[in-house]
Amino acid sequence: MFQKKAHRTQASTIISILELIYHASVNQIRKTHRNALFSIGVNMLQMITFVLSFYVMFELLGLRGAAIRGDFLLYIMSGIFLYMTHIKTMGAVAGSGDPTAPMMKHAPMNTAVTIGAAAISSLYIQVLSLTLILFVYDVAFTPFTIEEPIPAFGMLLVAWFTGIAVGIVMLAIKPWFPTFVSVFTQIYQRANMIASGKMFVANTLPGYMVAMFDWNPLFHAIDQCRGFVFINYTPRNSSIEYPIYVGIALIMIGLMGEFYTRRHASLSWGAKR
Repeated sequence: MFQKKAHRTQASTIISILELIYHASVNQIRKTHRNALFSIGVNMLQMITFVLSFYVMFELLGLRGAAIRGDFLLYIMSGIFLYMTHIKTMGAVAGSGDPTAPMMKHAPMNTAVTIGAAAISSLYIQVLSLTLILFVYDVAFTPFTIEEPIPAFGMLLVAWFTGIAVGIVMLAIKPWFPTFVSVFTQIYQRANMIASGKMFVANTLPGYMVAMFDWNPLFHAIDQCRGFVFINYTPRNSSIEYPIYVGIALIMIGLMGEFYTRRHASLSWGAKR
């Protein structure tokens, strides 16, 4: 009642929001454990487990000849890293904010801050994990060369961006159909084990099989990333533009859905729960 309202400039408002996103990101990283290093270690262990599992599977099934000529483990990691970044970001964004959560009732917290925090914290963990894994692999096992590291990292950001897009759509639907979103998220993660194309080289697929996978933005991101990682591989069945366009479209749909959900939350939640 007796508060004095301070007039804030646009720059100070932006700085305040960025600071809020930073603190929310730190909180997101420490959700699994109070020590942030432990959270990063768990993520690294998951990545290493995936890489070793696929390495053993390729060895047992005799599929090494189907891989790109070059460092075999780098071929596996180029798919695993983008896959993990995509699904982890999608899961983090989809579970980032509930419009009826108690925290959302306190200004200046809003879903934009929670979405930004979830996306940034996920990217931070994934980039730090893959950097440490690649460093150890290069120093302790065998030196390797990434032909075009900056565009390859750009494809990682594309996988992250599309993960945000799918996550926002799930976030908008989740308050209305929580069971559906939970089941769909699990199915989407499992389906992308194959549909992402990390287990095979897209150039070797016949036309009818390409049509089964080229709907998936992650398929394009992984195939294009391998084109930048390996000097002797030129992707022919994927594009850089497609996942970007799909990501933009899904973000627009997700934001409209999230806005509608936030506007109607107080009117419908009591009847649905």
